[in-house]
Amino acid sequence: MDLMQKKTEMLSVTDEDLERAAQLIREGGLVAFPTETVYGLGASAMDPAAVSGIFTAKGRPGDNPLIVHIADVSQVYGLSEDITVPAQRLMEAFWPGPLTVVLPRKPGVPDVVTAGLDTVAVRMPDHPVALEVIRRAGVPVAAPSANSSGRPSPTSAAHVAEDLAGKIDAVVDGGPCRVGVESTVVDLTTEPPVILRPGGVTREELEGVLGHMETAASFTYGPVEAPRSPGMKYRHYSPKAEVVLVTGGQPERVTEKINELISRYHCRGKQTGVLAAAETAGRYRADAVFNLGSRGCPEEIARNLFNGLRSLDMQGVDIIISEGYAETGIGTAVMNRLRKAAGSIIEV
Repeated sequence: MDLMQKKTEMLSVTDEDLERAAQLIREGGLVAFPTETVYGLGASAMDPAAVSGIFTAKGRPGDNPLIVHIADVSQVYGLSEDITVPAQRLMEAFWPGPLTVVLPRKPGVPDVVTAGLDTVAVRMPDHPVALEVIRRAGVPVAAPSANSSGRPSPTSAAHVAEDLAGKIDAVVDGGPCRVGVESTVVDLTTEPPVILRPGGVTREELEGVLGHMETAASFTYGPVEAPRSPGMKYRHYSPKAEVVLVTGGQPERVTEKINELISRYHCRGKQTGVLAAAETAGRYRADAVFNLGSRGCPEEIARNLFNGLRSLDMQGVDIIISEGYAETGIGTAVMNRLRKAAGSIIEV
């Protein structure tokens, strides 16, 4: 069947529908399902043809490795040659949860999953629907975010359908995602370990278990040539509208600058939208404002980030201007996503 002619089944979380999702994965199909972070697009990790379908459906570059999702810790031993003591300690502390570990791969893991690297990225999601689908499928499941490559990640089944309906076999609707940004990725093949991507497990939490960790340069300084993790090389998380990020230590100056930009864009006939914290959302003269939540609750801002980008896109704005946020805890992941989405960054 031609990719664009697929009938995408919309499934619920009933026992019958979860079994259907697992059956589709076993048979080489593509199924989107919820995790605690974002919705993932799953295929059997040991079926190279099925995994190749992920890249085709998403329009994803082939040198961007995938994360393999498991439902039981024992499955990691079928994927990796060497489970080190640090790896064991992190898995005990944070699995199931929003942490991906990069480990030496076993030869049986298909090259298409790892982009030909000698490592494999693995995590156990903390979501009952994801775990049940993987368990019933009976195989590790390769699953990047269930969106068109480069677009904001999906945190609801509606987001998945917006991007991928007609291109995949099914979507399991398990409601909104709890965390809202992707998993933290830690490379455990180096000493000290390196945080390749910030996410739902914070640096502070990781270092509380293992001590000092390095940070990949791609956090701040742009893409790398051979990514060992998703989110390191290509433009990510971008809506259709142009994104401008305004950061600074004084919220008043950020607000003034954003209103100045709004006026400038309006003079050019551009529709503007603003991503703002609850404390400042009422101060903007934009065509649309999306309230991400209180600065006092960065977890709420993370949970709403991708929905905010998509919502402003749906309202037809030309420019999305976002406030910056404190880069501590999960705020580091929020700012990482905003920087990668932004076409320009202004510091005031």
